[in-house]
Amino acid sequence: MVRRHELTDESWAVIEPLLAPPQMGRPARDRRQVVNGNLWKLSTGAAWRDLPERYGPWKTVYERFRRCSADGTWARLLAHVQQHSDAVGAVDWTVVCVDSTTVRAHQHAAGARKGEPGRARRSAKSRGGLTTKIHLACDGQGRPLAFTLTAGNVNDCNQFEQVMARIRIERCGPGRPRTRPELVAADKGYSSTKIRTYLRRRGIKAAIPERIDQINGRIWRGESRCRLNRAAYRRRNVVERCFNRLKHNKALATRYDCEDVRVPLQAVA
Repeated sequence: MVRRHELTDESWAVIEPLLAPPQMGRPARDRRQVVNGNLWKLSTGAAWRDLPERYGPWKTVYERFRRCSADGTWARLLAHVQQHSDAVGAVDWTVVCVDSTTVRAHQHAAGARKGEPGRARRSAKSRGGLTTKIHLACDGQGRPLAFTLTAGNVNDCNQFEQVMARIRIERCGPGRPRTRPELVAADKGYSSTKIRTYLRRRGIKAAIPERIDQINGRIWRGESRCRLNRAAYRRRNVVERCFNRLKHNKALATRYDCEDVRVPLQAVA
């Protein structure tokens, strides 16, 4: 019986080849059971010690989770699922929607160690306390394609090029990875000359409305306004729905553990 937070047989068949048990050593615990335990924890936001017994010892599930985090297994799984979805034509490249959302840290959440090499701070103080911001790009069907993490006070437009540069889906056969959609839809927070020039240079259309100060500046200079493809812009709500689905996982909606929410996001995306 497949429970609410667990993988279906179809989903497990896609990722099982990347989770093959080792050839040497003691027999490994059922990999699907461990992954389901990780998903249960991320979905409920409960403490590791509260893990149901059907998933095995909580310490084993936790150690596997941290090991997969350290060796990049979650990132490879996400890339593999994206590749599989693109191969069957499930990824909609007609439009990519970009936006951001904040993740509020719990009062007991840990932060980055001071002076730790290679570890950038991904939280900042605001009215709501410590927050982390997720900058996300999804396809026209609301499937996550790429993301970056910053402190909660970082401006959205400063991360636009970094998010777009991370869109890279390998092909199953020969050919270059897919990196470029036909059109990008984003809100007024991404309206800047730099972003529009970046998209134009890559041959990507933009559906980004101008801010009122930019419109007034164009009128004052006697320039024409940027045309907005309203039909394409109305599709921007898919990124909001994507955030809504991702934040059904309580460990992602609120940060309970360490400062880096990249691993939970990779695991549930």
